[in-house]
Amino acid sequence: MAAQIEHIFLENPQPRLIGKAVEILKNDGIIVYPTDTIYGLGADLFNKNAMNRIFRIKKVSKQKLLSFICPDLKDIANWAVISNDAYKIMKRVTPGPYTFILRASKQVPKILLQKRKTVGIRIPDSVVAHALLQALGRPLLSTSVPQGEDGYYTNPHEIADNYNNDIDLILDAGIMFNQPSTIIDFSGDEPIIVREGAGDIEALY
Repeated sequence: MAAQIEHIFLENPQPRLIGKAVEILKNDGIIVYPTDTIYGLGADLFNKNAMNRIFRIKKVSKQKLLSFICPDLKDIANWAVISNDAYKIMKRVTPGPYTFILRASKQVPKILLQKRKTVGIRIPDSVVAHALLQALGRPLLSTSVPQGEDGYYTNPHEIADNYNNDIDLILDAGIMFNQPSTIIDFSGDEPIIVREGAGDIEALY
């Protein structure tokens, strides 16, 4: 079945579309939605069938680190172990275009972890993302829509052309910037910048 494309407003997303997206997520569905960086490929974190669909779309093994989004730091504490130093930095830069690699708690679904002990978590500065989280009531698996090894789709209609039968709904907010989040690894003794992206590195120090 071809993906549905619906135009959504970034600052004031239509409740009808948020409800439609969440209904799809609850029924093994996959959505594409705008974040504060690039378009995200989203699935219910606790839906095994949907997560397997994500792995197939990404063409990666289940060993690949995938991230999920949370509404705030308080919620992250349910899914990961955060040191005091990491918490201070995260509090300063969230919500924003950063992904944090943290040691996972026992609440994280095993399919996401496999043999790893870490998870990637974001608190995006996105009204659409937070509306989805609030309506869904739990974290949303969120990863980039693949375009080769290092590329990211910025045009939702190009996403539809390439993944039309793999995605159920595309929330179209127009063409976005081609810059993913900055990734910081807080799972060890010292923070490590894994990828420089949209988030300001200087803000981490």
